Amino acid sequence: MTLAYRAIAIIVLLGMLCACERSRAPEPSAPTADGNAQSAPAQASKDLPEGGQSSPHTETVSEMPALKIQTLDGALYDLAAKRDRWVVVNFWATWCSPCLKEMPELDAFDAAREDVEIIGLAYEEIAIEEMRAFLREHPVRYPIALVDTYDPPADFPTPRGLPMTYVIAPGGKVEKQFMGPVTRTELEALTARSPEAQAAQKAHG
Repeated sequence: MTLAYRAIAIIVLLGMLCACERSRAPEPSAPTADGNAQSAPAQASKDLPEGGQSSPHTETVSEMPALKIQTLDGALYDLAAKRDRWVVVNFWATWCSPCLKEMPELDAFDAAREDVEIIGLAYEEIAIEEMRAFLREHPVRYPIALVDTYDPPADFPTPRGLPMTYVIAPGGKVEKQFMGPVTRTELEALTARSPEAQAAQKAHG
């Protein structure tokens, strides 16, 4: 009886060991599962613009960008209707110190050139009345529009920093992009080849 009991005990132990090994068998697949879980969000993040926006958006400016947006005065600004002149598209924000230093430069340039138009795109979440109050303290001649940060203009990339300025030549093509503050002198030099600018230079020369 003793030998039979020992034999049964050995068989039971062997069965338990086999069961443990079977329960551990799935462990090698765990890294694969973890790996898949990590790679899926990484792939998904590549499909989403910064900030988790689900709407499609370009990472580079279009060669001839389109822009239709309502300005603070209620007018519809249509960039396609401005192709007979230079246009400066300036992304900025009220909290951006370099933007505030740049505003007088842009305003002076806008006042000096009839062949140039500037549109200021406020890239921030701000109430209309709050923006109007800000502009009463920091007035500019050129129109200002509020950009929906969740649905920004499709033909311009999401600004990675502010200010961000695009200079668009007559005809509608982007002439140059400025990352950071731009001065009136830089804008004058860039747009000096226009007939209006050359005529103004001759008149003052």
